[in-house]
Amino acid sequence: MALPECVEVTTGENPVGSVIWLHGLGADGHDFEPIVPELRLSADLPLRFVFPHAPMRPVTINGGMSMRAWYDIVSLDAEGRADAAGVHESTGLLNDLITREVERGIPAGKIVIAGFSMGGAVAINTALHTREKLAGLMALSAYLPLPSEVEGSAGSRDLPVFMAHGSFDPMLPMQWGQMSAERLQEEGFTLEWHDYPMAHAVCPEEIRDIAAWLEKTYGPKTSG
Repeated sequence: MALPECVEVTTGENPVGSVIWLHGLGADGHDFEPIVPELRLSADLPLRFVFPHAPMRPVTINGGMSMRAWYDIVSLDAEGRADAAGVHESTGLLNDLITREVERGIPAGKIVIAGFSMGGAVAINTALHTREKLAGLMALSAYLPLPSEVEGSAGSRDLPVFMAHGSFDPMLPMQWGQMSAERLQEEGFTLEWHDYPMAHAVCPEEIRDIAAWLEKTYGPKTSG
């Protein structure tokens, strides 16, 4: 399967790590590009941010209209919402992007996978099933797309996990994110949870918390 086109931003020369960040429904790889300078990361932590464009596909809940989406959304319910075949396909794409970063000289242990909304759902699913020991998972305003596939999944339970959600989110209720976090914890993951008084969005406080988490995640624990 061909790799998706990507927008790339580096915060310094010779990046020591990569953050592969998937956008939400109907957006594209440029959506989170402006956040990179807002993170104000330390000059001692040059990172490559990779923002792939999702493929165009019909989306059932939007009347079959074609738009950028990592999978089809077939219902408005938390259970049965995600098209499993599409989730698996996009999980494969994200794994291919991880492989490309390794080939470009970034060890798997220095790669964070991240995403917003359905992009975060794909990142969660990838973290559950990849055999690579990654640097971390960041899931923003997201949820577990295929709960039945969690138990016994191969992903490392030592993975640092950052999950965040808006308490006024009308599109993906925060309860979905909280239930997903609890399910991951039941399966042995340790995660950092944040919620903010916002809708389906990202806010300045969240950006500061993401920056702090990235600085911590790429600290001495994952060096070498």
